[in-house]
Amino acid sequence: MSMRQQVLVLYLATSALDANVVGWSLYDGTGLTAPTAGDSDKPPYTSGVHALEDGWRLFQAAQLIPPYPGHEYDVSFLKHEFFFEKLADTGVA
Repeated sequence: MSMRQQVLVLYLATSALDANVVGWSLYDGTGLTAPTAGDSDKPPYTSGVHALEDGWRLFQAAQLIPPYPGHEYDVSFLKHEFFFEKLADTGVA
């Protein structure tokens, strides 16, 4: 049995783990799928809580940094980024 890491990055609408997913990436270290298998129009989960319920382990959440005064409505990167991981068997001995 050979275990490899899968990493799921979810960008949520707010800092709450039960907020809606607005963007995502999936990286599969097993080699069984394309390196970025999350290129679909539909997110793999509707919230971070749903990913947890499916066995993904949360290992990093974005820092909550308030906007600088006068920049509250600037468009920038997606702030509410959560990293999840799973260990998956590649089926190779």
